[in-house]
Amino acid sequence: MERERLGSRLGFILLSAGCAIGIGNVWKFPYMAGQYGGGAFVLLYLFFLVIMGIPVMAIEFSLGRASQKSPVRLYQQLEPRGSKWHLHGYAAMAGNYLLMMFYTTVAGWMIQYFVSTASGKFSGLNPEQVGQAFGEVCANPTTMMAYTILVVVVGFFVCSFSLQKGLERVTKYMMLALLAIMVLLAVHSFTMEGAAEGLTFYLKPDLEKMREVGVGSVVMGAMNQAFFTLSLGIGAMAIFGSYLGKERSLLGESVNVAILDTFVALTSGLIIFPACFTYNVEVGSGPRLIFVTLPNVFNNMSLGNLWGGMFFLFMTFAALSTVFAVFENILACCMDLFGWSRKKACVINCIALILLSLPCALGFNVLSGIHPLGGSTNLMDLEDFLVSNLLLPLGSVLFILFATSKQGWGWKNFMEEANAGKGLKIKNWMRGYITYVLPVIMLVIFVIGLISYFK
Repeated sequence: MERERLGSRLGFILLSAGCAIGIGNVWKFPYMAGQYGGGAFVLLYLFFLVIMGIPVMAIEFSLGRASQKSPVRLYQQLEPRGSKWHLHGYAAMAGNYLLMMFYTTVAGWMIQYFVSTASGKFSGLNPEQVGQAFGEVCANPTTMMAYTILVVVVGFFVCSFSLQKGLERVTKYMMLALLAIMVLLAVHSFTMEGAAEGLTFYLKPDLEKMREVGVGSVVMGAMNQAFFTLSLGIGAMAIFGSYLGKERSLLGESVNVAILDTFVALTSGLIIFPACFTYNVEVGSGPRLIFVTLPNVFNNMSLGNLWGGMFFLFMTFAALSTVFAVFENILACCMDLFGWSRKKACVINCIALILLSLPCALGFNVLSGIHPLGGSTNLMDLEDFLVSNLLLPLGSVLFILFATSKQGWGWKNFMEEANAGKGLKIKNWMRGYITYVLPVIMLVIFVIGLISYFK
């Protein structure tokens, strides 16, 4: 079958950025910046994004464009005869399924909170009642399954059309709407009484706070966030490289995607912290910030249903952009592997992902007695651990080694592919760093991540 192509450069950038932009951009980055030294953390994050995230992204794009295949088949096109690099392709494909087995539940939460906030369901509730609402959402197996299934069906429906008429068209409008909503919410936050205090907490470099937390912890936090924010290691970016022509160099395109991803992360904090400081609401982390802290903020705000609805609409778009992009990766793998048509792959995978996603959705209620990693962990924790702590860092190491070593694709081939077209180029002086230093950094992230998780 003839390889599909994206219709525009803007579509490629928005699709790739949409895949990278997720829930972590909204709650984790702002919270870490506020607690880890403000502007100092942001500078460290940007530094690691440049030296780690962008080079690995350029490698994934290059492998996809050179092979014109999905992650499950790209190695066979590029690897030396008799080598076993292609085994990672199957692991990358499995990683996409694993990611969607829990991310569809998260996306379902966003849709549900958009509906609840916009309709005024939280109006009049006190902070304790708002906090209980999230527990009630998770405890209801019917609702959890319904919203998870809705996400899966909508995702594969969008992807069932051709690449340009389905995924690219919908993601373009959704991402542009997301950016417009974010800017509007940020401008609104600037008008609040606590804006100056909130922005100071968020962005002012605070070396004393860095010393309190520990400089090593701050550096590792920035390094981890810079790497994980781009969803690298399971071929989620390689697939979009396979839909590209040779007009633009891939280092330059990687920079553009990283800029857009960082813009969303930074702007999220500009929205959240002025509001929290204005209404004297504790700045929490993780799901508590999204599902408890912010609904309480909107409850106290004039036109809170409007602003809250807009916030959760933007969160819904952020979640769905990742879902759509990863579904496309799954579909491309199946079409390459089994020779299915796009529509057949959508039908089969829609059924499969519904079944695969239900354990996570039920892990908060019917299956809440299962603690796969001990303590109070649930099935989502296990699936997240396998993807974030194993497949992403180790997959990135394999992509780097394959693209740069003589036993793999090789540095010369990688540089020629990455530099085809206009834009920023990979330079030969980068070879030592990308070939030897970068894999070591990835392995350090992997080891420290495991230690921190189980500690």
